[in-house]
Amino acid sequence: MSYVKEPAGVDFVIKSMPLTDKGRQEIDAFIKASKAKQKSVNAYMHSKA
Repeated sequence: MSYVKEPAGVDFVIKSMPLTDKGRQEIDAFIKASKAKQKSVNAYMHSKA
């Protein structure tokens, strides 16, 4: 994804649908899994150094 500069005098407004409880839980689970995976990769890389 790239950065889009707003032209002078124009405001971009993004309206998104509110998250459901299920959607929020799925995002939280994904973030937790991603952080855990990154921690294990970092630990592995530091142990090899």
